[in-house]
Amino acid sequence: MSDKREQLARRIAGEVVLSDDPGTTLRKWRDDFDISQTSLAAQLEVSPSVVSDYESGRRQSPGISVVRRIIEALLDVDDDRGGEQIRRYTRILSAGFDNDVVHDLQEYSTPASIGDFYDAIDATEVVSGSQSTIAGHTVIDSIEVITRLSSEDFYRLYGQSTNRALVFTNVTRGESPLVAQRVVTPTPSAVVLHGIEEDDLWEHASALAAIDGYSLGVSDAPLDMVLKRLRSMP
Repeated sequence: MSDKREQLARRIAGEVVLSDDPGTTLRKWRDDFDISQTSLAAQLEVSPSVVSDYESGRRQSPGISVVRRIIEALLDVDDDRGGEQIRRYTRILSAGFDNDVVHDLQEYSTPASIGDFYDAIDATEVVSGSQSTIAGHTVIDSIEVITRLSSEDFYRLYGQSTNRALVFTNVTRGESPLVAQRVVTPTPSAVVLHGIEEDDLWEHASALAAIDGYSLGVSDAPLDMVLKRLRSMP
C-alpha cells in the first residue's frame, strides 16, 4: 500500500501544482475522497475555515509544503477508514487511465448477478444478454473515452475479465459508446448507459445489443450515488 499511496500522492500533487486554480483542484480531490472540510481540518489540526479559505481562493494559493500536508491528510483519513479510495484510485492508475476517463474499475471477489447489479444502480434492463452474472465493472466517461482512447486503450477497460459491466456516463442517446465498443472485441456481459431513460435511447441500441448478446440497461440515478453503491459491490 505504501508504494501505491506514494504514487497517488504524487499524482494529486502534480495536478494541484499545475492547476490554474489549485483551491478548486484540492476541493475536487477532497470531494472525490468523500471527506468533509471538518474531517480534513481535524486531521490537519486547523479550523475548517482554513480549509475553506484555501479551496475558495480567499487565502493565498498554498505552497508546496501546504499542498503536501493537505494531500497527506486526505490519504491519512482514507487510511483510517480502511483505504478504500486509495485502492480505487490505484486500480485506475495501474490500468493506465486518468480518473476523469475511468471513474471506477473493480474486480469482484465473487460473481454478482446482473439483476443485483442493476438493482444497485437503479438501472432498467432494456435487452437481456446471454450471461447472468458479471465478475467486475468499469465506469467510464463516454466522451473522454471516445475522444482520448485508442482501440488498444479500449481493451484495458475490461480489467482482468470481459465478463463485466461497462457503465458509460455522460450519455445523451448512447449511439457513440455503443458503436465504439462494438468495433472492439471481445464484448462485455453488460452495458449500462447512464444519464438517460429508455425513451431517450438511440433507436438502434437494442438491435446492437441483441446481435452481440450483451445485456443493455439504462440508469438516470445520480452518478455519485451510483459510484457509492458500486464501490460496495463484493
